Amino acid sequence: MVLDKLSNSLKETLKKIARAVLVDEKLIDELIRDIQRALLQADVNVKLVFELTKEIKNRALKEKTPKNISQKEYLIRIVYEELVKFLGEEKSEIKITKKKPFKIMMVGTFGNGKTTTIGKLAKYYSKRGYKIATLALDIHRPAAIDQLEQLSKQLNIQCFSEKKEKDPIKIYKKFEKEYKNYDILIIDTAGRHALDKELIKELKDLNSKIKPDENLLVISADIGQVSRDLATKFHETVGITGIIVTRMDGTGKAGGSLTGAAVTKAHIKFIGTGEKLEDLEEFNPKGFVSRLLGMGDLEALLEKTKDAISEERAQDLGKRFLEGEFNFLDLYEQLEAMNKIGPLDKIMELIPGASGMKDKLPKEMLQVQGDKLKRWKYVMQSMTKQELENPDVIDNSRMQRIAKGSGTNVSDVRELLKQYKMAKKFSKVMKGADGEQDINKMMKKLKGKFPKGF
Repeated sequence: MVLDKLSNSLKETLKKIARAVLVDEKLIDELIRDIQRALLQADVNVKLVFELTKEIKNRALKEKTPKNISQKEYLIRIVYEELVKFLGEEKSEIKITKKKPFKIMMVGTFGNGKTTTIGKLAKYYSKRGYKIATLALDIHRPAAIDQLEQLSKQLNIQCFSEKKEKDPIKIYKKFEKEYKNYDILIIDTAGRHALDKELIKELKDLNSKIKPDENLLVISADIGQVSRDLATKFHETVGITGIIVTRMDGTGKAGGSLTGAAVTKAHIKFIGTGEKLEDLEEFNPKGFVSRLLGMGDLEALLEKTKDAISEERAQDLGKRFLEGEFNFLDLYEQLEAMNKIGPLDKIMELIPGASGMKDKLPKEMLQVQGDKLKRWKYVMQSMTKQELENPDVIDNSRMQRIAKGSGTNVSDVRELLKQYKMAKKFSKVMKGADGEQDINKMMKKLKGKFPKGF
């Protein structure tokens, strides 16, 4: 997973603060070195790293600790606030106006996932009630046109394309009268291996003719510090208004792509978190830093779960699991929701206090598929109220009866029991294993003492 190393390093730094006897200049210097090392290893630009850590050190040494929290708690708060500021501070949303169509032009070099991201963006806004159309202007790569047509068909939206024409401006003009029938027009443009003179001219001409409301640069999480030069060139060419970082589910360092936005002053609008069309989420610096530091991201969790489970149950999702206070019905509902919204290890990142335990998840807990859930549902329908509320009473004879009544095998009943016991055992581990307890206690104490939006 992208940024796992950075996240683990930062969490270790916070643990060091939590365990410290006192906060002095020696601890602060050690903290600064740890943060610098972690960010540099994540491919973040050297100059930006030193600017960030200088600000953290200045604040840690000069600012007076508020009365309602300890020095250690305030030091953690400073680290959090400066990392948030570093990544853009506030969520930068695209404000869709009522003009028809609202034009979003996508730019980027070949291989960064631009066309796939158009499909994700189209789905994102379709789900929010907007009528979407796409426009294929990558005339240099026929496969890009085919891909956009296929993605649009899959989403049941209009795709404007013309494979025989080799002038993108003529293609744009051909369908111009039809665009007003749509709320949003998402435009694919040429993407080559480098931003050469020909591509610069083509993009400048398109930008001048189309006059997009948003110019979004698509860059991959594994692109490294090249992103600074790339972002600068694209910004000079069309005026970048936002960035989408793709492949955040991969193994790239990602620091370069995340901080490339600093050059253009264009905020990161979205991040791609997987291969599916629904794997796109709005970039929220506060939630993202919170996730990096192991504090979870409840806003992102609620966004992911709103189509799978009620908001009230989503808020309860982590609490009951972490406290070990759940029965078969709770377990089933949670597993069913997780099956809809994504892999369990991704969900763990969003639950406060749970992200540090991902590596300790038994593999069996990550491999719950729809057909298995269906069999378990039949199994539970054959249980008594006592068995559902207290699974520990189920012995061999009860297993035989439940299997027979549900039309399943005893092995299915055993597997469900095993899943329940693993979840119970895992919830106990999460309460304080491997040094997590100190930092989790501190995070609990800090709740409500971070700035609004945390």
